[in-house]
Amino acid sequence: MKLILAIVWTHITYRIHQTLVGVAGVAIGVGFSIMMAALMEGSQNDFISTLLDALPHISLTDERREPTPQPADLLYTAAEIHGLTPAVRRPGIKNPMATIASLQTWVAAALTPSVQSKAMMRYAGRNLTISVIGIDPHTESSVSNLATHVREGSLTSLYRASNAILLGDGLARKIGTRVNSKVTLVSARGITVTATVVGTFHSGFRATDATTGYVLLRTAQTLENQIGIVNEIRVRAREPMEARLISERIGEQTGYKSISWQEAQEDLLSAITIRNVLMYTIVGAILLVASLGTYSILSTITREKTRDIAIMKSLGFTERTVKAIFMIAAMTIGLFGAVLGCGFGYLLTRGMASLEFNDSFSDHNHLPVLYSVTHYTIATSVALTTSLVAGYFPARAAAEVNPVDIIRGAT
Repeated sequence: MKLILAIVWTHITYRIHQTLVGVAGVAIGVGFSIMMAALMEGSQNDFISTLLDALPHISLTDERREPTPQPADLLYTAAEIHGLTPAVRRPGIKNPMATIASLQTWVAAALTPSVQSKAMMRYAGRNLTISVIGIDPHTESSVSNLATHVREGSLTSLYRASNAILLGDGLARKIGTRVNSKVTLVSARGITVTATVVGTFHSGFRATDATTGYVLLRTAQTLENQIGIVNEIRVRAREPMEARLISERIGEQTGYKSISWQEAQEDLLSAITIRNVLMYTIVGAILLVASLGTYSILSTITREKTRDIAIMKSLGFTERTVKAIFMIAAMTIGLFGAVLGCGFGYLLTRGMASLEFNDSFSDHNHLPVLYSVTHYTIATSVALTTSLVAGYFPARAAAEVNPVDIIRGAT
């Protein structure tokens, strides 16, 4: 074995500059693949984290899982009914507090009642349609990070004034309001409420920040013209990834429509999946190109060492031994390149994470990156595998050399 390793070392140091180029190719491929994986997965995790902070994990609304059958849909053999007025169902979740108490007996999550409403907001001659969300400030902090997103005022500021409202900072800029400004809210039911702006919030989602306002439950109930109405129960699960399963069980138990954050953002999550496929395809292509350098080096060595190979085989070296020499050489180049590439990738990742930028729509001033042992393990494994494959063909060619033909000068 020592003799084989000595021969391997002689072969890879014979053209040291060429060998270093091959090692550098593998190292660059591994380094850039680690950096890309860290950036893309880091940005993905940051996006999902922001999404989970901004929204409840599960929303239980007063919509039924199945539409309520209408009288005109019922068929009778003896009679046919026409022109019936559809039955009107009273909005809101029935016995919401009892429903919350029942769910708390088995759901590993925090729950809070809420009222969803739409209203026309008027200020300084401008009209904007906004989403008005009625919340309980004492329990809202257990289901969302709204309290940490408040820029001016606080959640408890909603108790400061009659019909107080927290506006998204984008909405406040768009309509030109400030703290203590008076705005008029007109609901779809024709109810008019004068509200006082007591603060602003910034969730990081432009659509939310430009169209949403938070009020107390009773204010939203006034806009809906129904005291005591609760048309949404907001749920924050202890394990966010289990939200879909919990949501399905809640829907089956209550009969109401329950939507998890995965379902609500299914299009975005699908886009992330496609992006991951593209990322690993690009990373694989980078490492494949790097392996071509190893193949080139070993092919050159095979051609230049043809007579030496013939002499070794005439001295008793088997085809298996000759093949092993070139395979070990390929693995050695791949291993050195992978080790250097891991260090290079770490430095690249640190360098990208240290870059500062200003983004008015984000709270971050650095690129989000993820340091994961998995990235290094995958990149190293792929580099060694591609190097092994790249070394196989030159090794097979070397093993098939006929020493008699070479020594006689047939080639």
